[in-house]
Amino acid sequence: MLRWVRQQLGFDPPHQSDTRTIYIANRFPQHGHYVPQKFADNRIISSKYTVWNFVPKNLFEQFRRVANFYFLIIFLVQLMIDTPTSPITSGLPLFFVITVTAIKQGYEDWLRHKADNEVNGAPVYVVRSGGLVKTRSKNIRVGDIVRVAKDETFPVDLVLLSSDRVDGSCHVTTASLDGETNLKTHVAVPETAVLQSVANLDKLVAVIECQQPEADLYRFVGRITVSQQTEEIVQSMNSFLIIYLIILLFEAILSTILKYAWQAEEKWDEPWYNEKTEHERNSSKILRFISDFLAFLVLYNFIIPISLYVTVEMQKFLGSFFIGWDLDLYHEETNQRAQVNTSDLNEELGQVEYVFTDKTGTLTENEMQFRECSINGIKYQEVNGKLTPEGFSEDSPDGNRHSLMKEEELFLKAVCLCHTVQINTDQTDSADGPWHANGTASLLEYYASSPDEKALVEAASRVGVVFAGTSGDSMEVKSLGKPERYKLLHVLEFDPNRRRMSVIVESPSGEKLLFTKGAESSILPRSKSGEIDKTRIHVDEFALKGLRTLCVAYRRFTPEEYQEIGKRLHEARTALQQREERLADVFNFIERDLELLGATGVEDKLQEKVQETIEALRLAGIKVWVLTGDKHETAVSVSLSCGHFHRTMNILELVQHKSDSTCAEQLRQLAKRIKEDHVIQHGLVVDGTSLSLALREHEKLFMEVCKNCSAVLCCRMAPLQKAKVVRLLKTSPEKPITLAVGDGANDVSMIQEAHVGIGIMGKEGRQAVRNSDYAIARFKFLSKLLFVHGHFYYIRIATLVQYFFYKNVCFITPQFLYQFFCLFSQQTLYDSVYLTLYNICFTSLPVLIYSLFEQHVHPHVLQSKPVLYRDISKNAHLGFKPFLYWTILGFFHAFVFFYGSYLLMGEDTSLLGNGQMFGNWTFGTLVFTVMVITVTMKMALETHFWTWINHFVTWGSIVFYFIFSLFYGGIIWPFLHTQDMYFVFVQLLSSGSAWFAIILIVVACLFLDVVKKVLYRHLQPTSTEKAQLTEAGAGINCLDSMCCFSDGETACTSVRRMLERLMGRCSSTQVNRCGISLNSLCCRRFSYKLEPDEPAAIDV
Repeated sequence: MLRWVRQQLGFDPPHQSDTRTIYIANRFPQHGHYVPQKFADNRIISSKYTVWNFVPKNLFEQFRRVANFYFLIIFLVQLMIDTPTSPITSGLPLFFVITVTAIKQGYEDWLRHKADNEVNGAPVYVVRSGGLVKTRSKNIRVGDIVRVAKDETFPVDLVLLSSDRVDGSCHVTTASLDGETNLKTHVAVPETAVLQSVANLDKLVAVIECQQPEADLYRFVGRITVSQQTEEIVQSMNSFLIIYLIILLFEAILSTILKYAWQAEEKWDEPWYNEKTEHERNSSKILRFISDFLAFLVLYNFIIPISLYVTVEMQKFLGSFFIGWDLDLYHEETNQRAQVNTSDLNEELGQVEYVFTDKTGTLTENEMQFRECSINGIKYQEVNGKLTPEGFSEDSPDGNRHSLMKEEELFLKAVCLCHTVQINTDQTDSADGPWHANGTASLLEYYASSPDEKALVEAASRVGVVFAGTSGDSMEVKSLGKPERYKLLHVLEFDPNRRRMSVIVESPSGEKLLFTKGAESSILPRSKSGEIDKTRIHVDEFALKGLRTLCVAYRRFTPEEYQEIGKRLHEARTALQQREERLADVFNFIERDLELLGATGVEDKLQEKVQETIEALRLAGIKVWVLTGDKHETAVSVSLSCGHFHRTMNILELVQHKSDSTCAEQLRQLAKRIKEDHVIQHGLVVDGTSLSLALREHEKLFMEVCKNCSAVLCCRMAPLQKAKVVRLLKTSPEKPITLAVGDGANDVSMIQEAHVGIGIMGKEGRQAVRNSDYAIARFKFLSKLLFVHGHFYYIRIATLVQYFFYKNVCFITPQFLYQFFCLFSQQTLYDSVYLTLYNICFTSLPVLIYSLFEQHVHPHVLQSKPVLYRDISKNAHLGFKPFLYWTILGFFHAFVFFYGSYLLMGEDTSLLGNGQMFGNWTFGTLVFTVMVITVTMKMALETHFWTWINHFVTWGSIVFYFIFSLFYGGIIWPFLHTQDMYFVFVQLLSSGSAWFAIILIVVACLFLDVVKKVLYRHLQPTSTEKAQLTEAGAGINCLDSMCCFSDGETACTSVRRMLERLMGRCSSTQVNRCGISLNSLCCRRFSYKLEPDEPAAIDV
């Protein structure tokens, strides 16, 4: 019983066997004491909350924040003891903050629920009760027989039982798992392949015994027995809050001590105007001290900005819409725009130090194109459907041939026979088959498990050797229209260790032939004849061009040799023990003494502007790691072609290691080489096996090597290994901000592990998009997302955070200074309404609008100069120096507010013409008025990009304060217990001296700040400030900034349309487009050419 309880609590998890048993159609044994295994359901959950746990879980997470928990304590203190201010002053803002944040987080989680429900509610058909039953994806149980039609998505992990083909084969794409969009062939076991009807499948009684789920996507071991019947800015904010909390505690303790020191004199302990009650005289001094300390704590608590969090949440939420609205991030071909799944990480886009990216479908289009080949030591290119030797044109005598040489034909036949390509059977029903009457090849639709194979077979068909399909164990090839049938005897499947695949066929003449193709490192050493040296040179040339290379070879068998290998293959394939090892030995025995035929070069088309994007990331100081499941040679080739590896870069390799000792020795040698050649750049290539060894015992040494490399390429990576690499960098001592970008389900673990996850809306399904923080249609959009949006978001929120602390220091420091003039009696300087509305109404909108619209540098400058990204790296604007500057500035302004007002009213309070005197509320109101104007003007000084909204909220906030104060103090409000502010503000504004003091104090506060900005900008300008000066010299203005978010039609689309509506005469063909290039992505000037009858041209 105790063990069961511990298991339920998670302290003692139940033992899990190495295998699991699945009863097909959930037909469990009817005899014995069988206990069904418990399996997870098929629901996908990416949301955070449910209806039942939203309130408690959200409140728990919000009160984990330092500021919220602090104000909760302050609110409770105000409820329990008599304090100078009402509990409403803390409780109302706290309730507002909690409510707005909960609404925002609830809305975002609702969107996640909506996306989950789309997947979980997808209709599927399962075999139950003798027929097909329609149900939802989330209702599928382990053991169900699921019917999947053509072009449908697999709702679960499946084992193939049968298909509509006679041989029980089917072709699936594993794009959602490994990013490969090409079809892979799977064949059902003969016992179930014949069950092609629902009725027969419903009668199936079978048991599958298989391994538990594991990380390796390419390995599944099981057997079937058939019976005969799922942030940096916040850390800085919390650090600042703790510092301000210390300042608060210091001020409260100091005020309490000074109060009792002052009251040590009898005349101040109990003055005639404030006699103590009997209870106060007899109360404990310790309790009075604690009570006074808490009262001062409440009095000064506004130094902690409670509205900071809610403003940050609103800024993140509202600001995230600009990413979706950005036309530069819109992909017209697929009609997809960028989307934001999590707005909490906007500013992290400006702090990225490492980018981890998938290759297939992320950097490439996953579309292969045949480019070149080498046959018998001669390079060929395809020219208008003909193989043309290098150096010859189609018009030359040797370039215009209608026949193939013997070596060329054998090479092309090897390409057409050694593969797993399938053909669309609908196209082979015509009388001519794949050939027209004139002898030219028609287009066939091929399906292949490898994109290279598909490209090669299609290229061979274009030059005259056509793979016409399979029929049983026969493969038909047509060479220039002449049909030939080859009997397929054996297929030696590809595996990552051999890095090659082979087929053994019987030619029409009865000869037994082995055709093999694979990586040059696995084919050339096994070749004994052919143009080996020339082919090796050609393969290196292909690789330097960024092509994916394969070598092709063959071997002839004598009858005795074939009989021997047939016997060995049969023994290895029927072995019950060590089957994989025995098959590998037989394959190696067969694939030897080869005759080299040639090599191929296929291009995996890169996405547009991938090379420019990677180079821009490098200039911005961001290191790019490519994590791919592809083989070593392919990954290196693509890295070279996309600019991840430079041609002049020293490529270091950590591959094919099988033991810890060899891996450690290689790491030490690499570290030594890097130290010796520190002048040049290094790139590192590491495979999945070596990575596992390196992380097991030599993590520190591996990290040292990686950090000294400009680029790192990890190949043959499983999804969990990708996540492990990201976690390794993420948790290193430097704690860098990481970003992962991918397009398939195999990238989800990596995307979720990184600080920021980017999903590419590619061909590999929506799993990566659904589980990412942001989604974009193409890799090239990453530069705009980071260099523009990331830069803006970080600058905006960094200024927002610092400004909030600054204005609250300005707000509460005069309250502290006032205590020196009121014997620390805890008398408040400001009215309680002003205390409540200062952060909520009077000073909130200017900084919020700033944080939404500020563009301190023109967007096209940020994108064209990635080096500016370095100015904000390492959390530069939220470090200790900026924090210290804003804090000191806040204290300086607070002292000027208080003592400037005190110099005006300290000695003579009779400032009105009738001799009427000002009181303490008038003094506090004067300080408050100067403060509201100064902090608002300070925000105006920080603003570089002015719109009508900025003007409206900046000057409107000041106007609103004056209007509100006039109404609040000019009317007797019946629901208020006291009316301390009645007519105070009117009296203050009726004094000319007060107006003079307000203007003088505001100028005095801001003058030194302006001088400091001017001096620093000219004496020690940053790269960003230099760019601002260049921008100003170029004449870029606000109107230009309106039209910098378009790459689809024109940079001035919005302004163009506005002018078209105004003029009503301009057509799109008459528009003289902006002076814009694809690199600048912004306009400087724009003009419209009018009709000939118009008097002039409008030029803005």
